[in-house]
Amino acid sequence: MAESDEPGTQEERDRERRRRRAMFLRELNEAKELRERVQPRRARAARARQQMRMRTFRW
Repeated sequence: MAESDEPGTQEERDRERRRRRAMFLRELNEAKELRERVQPRRARAARARQQMRMRTFRW
């Protein structure tokens, strides 16, 4: 088993996973912002639907 291609300790693996997750969430947020700029009417309608869902949601 090759040790050089993957981190050794659990802490290193967790750190790498958190880094990849943060990068993914950053890119996802950028994509959402871009979509809102490109399709403002559709984005506005999607926000209105989400707000309606949250208003009717029972805790």
